Amino acid sequence: MAYAQDFSISGQVMDLNSNPIALANMIVLAEDGSTFLKGTSTDDIGHFKIENLVSDTYVIKISFIGFEDFTQRIILRGHLDLKKIQLIEIPENLDEVTIIAKKPTITRKPDRLIFNVENTALSEGSTLGVLKSTPGIIVSEGSINIKSSPATVYINNRKVQLTSEELIQLLESAPANSIKSVEVITNPPASYDADSGSVINIIMSKNLATGYRGSVLANYTQGVFPRYNAGTSHYFKNNKINLNLNYSYSQNKINRNQDDTVNFLDNLNEIEEIWTSNINRNTWSQTHNLNLNFDYYIDDKNTLSLTSTGLYTPYFKYQIRNKTNITDEDFVYKKRFTSDNLSRDNKYNIGTDVIFSHAFENSAYLTFNAHYTIYDYERDQNVLTNKFDVNNIFEGTSEFNSIANQNTNIVTGKIDYSLPINETSSFDAGVKYSNVNTDSDITKLDIVGNSEVIDVNNTDAFIYDEKVFAAYSNYIKSWNKWELSLGLRVEQSYIEGESLTLGETNTQDYLDWFPNVSLSHQILEETSVYATYKRSITRPSYTDLNPFTFFLNENTVVLGNPNLVPTYRDHYKIGTNFLEHFTVEAYYMNYDGDIVELPRQNNQTNEIAFTPINLDKKVEYGFDFVFDYYPTSTWNLYFVTSFYNISEEANFGEDFVKQDQWSNYSILHNSFSFLKDQSLNASLTFTWVGKNLQQFQSVEDRLVSELSVSKSILKKRGVISLSVEDFFNLQDQETSTDYLNQLNSSFVDYDNRYIKLGFRYNFGNTKLKTNEPDPDQEELDERKRLKDLN
Repeated sequence: MAYAQDFSISGQVMDLNSNPIALANMIVLAEDGSTFLKGTSTDDIGHFKIENLVSDTYVIKISFIGFEDFTQRIILRGHLDLKKIQLIEIPENLDEVTIIAKKPTITRKPDRLIFNVENTALSEGSTLGVLKSTPGIIVSEGSINIKSSPATVYINNRKVQLTSEELIQLLESAPANSIKSVEVITNPPASYDADSGSVINIIMSKNLATGYRGSVLANYTQGVFPRYNAGTSHYFKNNKINLNLNYSYSQNKINRNQDDTVNFLDNLNEIEEIWTSNINRNTWSQTHNLNLNFDYYIDDKNTLSLTSTGLYTPYFKYQIRNKTNITDEDFVYKKRFTSDNLSRDNKYNIGTDVIFSHAFENSAYLTFNAHYTIYDYERDQNVLTNKFDVNNIFEGTSEFNSIANQNTNIVTGKIDYSLPINETSSFDAGVKYSNVNTDSDITKLDIVGNSEVIDVNNTDAFIYDEKVFAAYSNYIKSWNKWELSLGLRVEQSYIEGESLTLGETNTQDYLDWFPNVSLSHQILEETSVYATYKRSITRPSYTDLNPFTFFLNENTVVLGNPNLVPTYRDHYKIGTNFLEHFTVEAYYMNYDGDIVELPRQNNQTNEIAFTPINLDKKVEYGFDFVFDYYPTSTWNLYFVTSFYNISEEANFGEDFVKQDQWSNYSILHNSFSFLKDQSLNASLTFTWVGKNLQQFQSVEDRLVSELSVSKSILKKRGVISLSVEDFFNLQDQETSTDYLNQLNSSFVDYDNRYIKLGFRYNFGNTKLKTNEPDPDQEELDERKRLKDLN
């Protein structure tokens, strides 16, 4: 009897990063799986052992909070060492796993908000759709902001080198099913570039299952016109490599209607003429997106990674039809004109990173990162204007063509070192070099008869070169109930812009220091207070410094400004978390020389010029109130409301202007899971943007409404999704300008009211395999049975 009961089962429990899991429960059940026989818990390094078992068939079960239960049937014929058993974190939704718990949708930290979207209805839409639903982010045509400040977008902590329009185009066509979370970082640490005043960091999911798995997807969107999107994702992992490959193709036609009124004034600022324009713009595009993430685990301490993001737009066309009526101050008709603008673009943007990481014995690690972006852009434009006199009789035409080209190369090199000093403190440091080089030109050709004549006054070539040398250090310390983070970044910038035709060269050379600090204190178990400070910079972009004049029509132009200087921002914030669900914050931001693009009307030439300038001063301050609560285990409620004031000051030569405006920004976000297996998910979000001040323009109230629903089908291998945006039709933007001799208004009806239907199908192997060899044949046979039954 003693010999017959001398068998045992042992092993080590770990997570998928090979970290041991202490205090995991391990129990042995009878073959029927319902009768408890014996149990134990793992020690500090994840080991367990159960002895005095007889030869028999058992069911073992290993569980730990936050991880999927591991259950397996075994046939015990001797001492069985299961070696390493890896548990899977609950949030990872493998194809054959039923989710029984989820991480909180929103996590708040002193310097950032983390919005978890994995396994939610939002993950079945586009990446841009996820950002639109993320608290604190406002997506409008041509810009992505955190409240009122432009945001820098990172993917897996790597900066995306795209213009705002290209970035929106990329995110709109990229599926969201690979996104784990979105971080809204209002106080980025010193490891981020100093021009990253506010950061959106998109964290992609890791492939946890060994083997291959993939998915295909398709979306149909009906706005004013239909839009199409299709893509495929592929994942492969073994003990040496991890590969993620995503490709998508989108074909869109997007409509925009705009009504503009410009009151041209005389020398006494009395209305002399009123120009009322109806503008319709249609944009056609075909876009290919490719994203690659490849990790090669050289050994336990060294990893080589390659990431690449590619955007290729072989077909991009936009057509603007402008109808303008001109009246006197009493609305008596004087004349009119029509202006048709037809442009065709061809562009691609490919950014690639090569990263090498080395881990030391003391848990420190060293990372080398080399990045290269190549961007090429071509545009052909034709503008035809027809003019009609006071009797509405055709009196003639004017026509011109323009050809624009731009080639940009971005090279960066970065070294980062992280050292955990002890259990309560750590130190980070790094250096970086970046170089942006742009060669662009524009040629304007007036059509005279049947010939093209070069307009030498509006033809130019521009070379831009920007070099930045940076170094940073971060120190984090925790003690008792306090936590301190200190960071300092120093950057030396050298910028040169040369207009070849004009023979003008503009250079800027400056050294700047950018400190940041964060301090938090846990007063009670559910009450903490914190304070942060961050200084950042915004450099003029090469498009802003480029002195080109780009004509939308004869009376509407876009101008560069080679005299722009950098913007410096100081951001202060204090806040408190209490009663688990509440957060209150107060903040103050001071901008020195904020760069803004203003529509400036010339009352003598009847032109509107969109020109970037430096404001003398801009200040924003306000109060945020946040409530995050789970009324039930399957319903998350998130509410935030912010009351803030923006003031702007500038000297336009003829006089000094100062404006300010109080506003409210509020979000009500709900996420739901339905059915016993939680295979039906829904998300409902309302965003209120009250009347506010932007670049000396008053922007009226807006309400953004979004609903998304997803349902798992086909044994959880398929997901069908439906989303609706702007169902109250209150998202369009109305602006007005009224200062000095500027008096105009605009209403833009964006193509943002739509219904989207999508389907995704998952395939491939999602079962966990450890790939561990076993020298003992009997144990190998037993472990083979485990794998076969898993």
